Amino acid sequence: MVQPRATDTGVLWSDSSTIKAIQEGFILDVLAHYTPVKSYYTLIKTIEDDPEFDVKKAQKKLRRFVEGHEYAIRLKAEIMVDHFHEQVIAKGKIGGQARAMVVTGSIERAIQYFHAFQAYLAERKSPYRAIVALSGEHDYGGVKVTEASLNGFPSNQIADKIREDPYRFLICADKFQTGYDEPLLHTMYVDKSLSGVKAVQTLSRLNRANPQKHDTFVLDFVNDPETIRKAFEPYYRTTILADETDPNKLHDLKADLDGYQVYAPEQVDELVRLYLSGADRNLLDPILDACVATYMEHLDEDGQVDFKGKAKAFLRTYNFLSSILPYTNAEWEKLSIFLNFLVPKLPAPKEEDLSKGILEAIDIDSYRVEKQASMRIALPDADAEIEPVPTAGGGHKPEPELDRLSNIIKAFNDQFGNIPWTDADRVCKMITEEIPARVAADTAYQNARKHSDKQNARIEHDKALLRVMTALLKDDTELFKQFSDNESFRRWLNDTVFELTYSEAGSTG
Repeated sequence: MVQPRATDTGVLWSDSSTIKAIQEGFILDVLAHYTPVKSYYTLIKTIEDDPEFDVKKAQKKLRRFVEGHEYAIRLKAEIMVDHFHEQVIAKGKIGGQARAMVVTGSIERAIQYFHAFQAYLAERKSPYRAIVALSGEHDYGGVKVTEASLNGFPSNQIADKIREDPYRFLICADKFQTGYDEPLLHTMYVDKSLSGVKAVQTLSRLNRANPQKHDTFVLDFVNDPETIRKAFEPYYRTTILADETDPNKLHDLKADLDGYQVYAPEQVDELVRLYLSGADRNLLDPILDACVATYMEHLDEDGQVDFKGKAKAFLRTYNFLSSILPYTNAEWEKLSIFLNFLVPKLPAPKEEDLSKGILEAIDIDSYRVEKQASMRIALPDADAEIEPVPTAGGGHKPEPELDRLSNIIKAFNDQFGNIPWTDADRVCKMITEEIPARVAADTAYQNARKHSDKQNARIEHDKALLRVMTALLKDDTELFKQFSDNESFRRWLNDTVFELTYSEAGSTG
């Protein structure tokens, strides 16, 4: 039975089990302190009509909307920064040298987090800074930005800079999540869906040992523990292949791909020749672009779906088998090289977006996050099987399920907003008890009350109240809206809370 070895999972396969590696200290158990964070939010309909939308696409858009909302990003950034200062730095992890990685689901989200981190770190007068890792140039807020323009230094210095102060947070968008070994990484904040080998690769960035590194920590805003457990389970001990992956399927897939005539044999040969001779990408792209044009012009929608699916199946199967068997089929190897360049350039078939317009018809009503108990994800101490690589290709488009906006929002809120929200009594209690208590506990305001006069204390109080009200957004949006938009209410609340906190403080100013 063939026993494959992982190339970049960050865990050990075959004869050296992960259990033994953890016990002997070669790698660390990244699941020992895994903490999921649940997000709760409710949405409201902002239009009178009740149009129909594609349910699945609408639900995805709604989730992206609330999780990418400015307030949600800011709130999660504050949770990450506060946790790092209070639970990582304050506890001297890795001798005070610990670093954290923030794993995001998109480049836009990474940029959002970078700005939120920089702003909050400055607010709390932290000595630390963040670095963002992303590919290419992107438009953000009408400005073209890159890694270098955001970080203030060239991209090739990121791996070195993160080891130096003041840099402690590495915010990533599909970079540094595989093949990156940094023993100073102690904590990971995850805001991206992970499953399968991707989950293992990403979380295993933490498992590189350091003489002063005794544990790791994961705070996950997206994934549930069961998904992570299932991802890690196949790699936990000696791993075998459950069934054979049939090499003969490669013959069938290649014949089907050739039959579509998207590429000619001489185009494959020429691209491979140029690639192996070290040619620049600008010499490869004309060949690929000609094939893409053929794909678009001569294949209908079903043909495009089938070709692209079978091309991916060929790559999956060949890449797997070629890593464990001594193949000498030059035609398969050349086609693999060619498809590796071609597939990313093939556009997805155009289809009508039946969820278009839903974000203009809704608004976020409430948002909050809740940290759950830290847990150790236990994996069975037993041999596990890896399923064979699927060699079937092709695909089909599912029929969209349509439903009315009101029903989509209700289903969304039932799933993600099923907690009791605030009412008038709660708001009253917040104004008279909770808000004053939080403001009184603010460090900057405490110092001003003790060491300054009433005027300066009032200035620090107003700043502290703003911080508290921003944090309370997660509990009661309407209260925050009144504080933000209603000037008379804001003045009244400033006066009320200041009197409650300043008179009780026993100030000496």
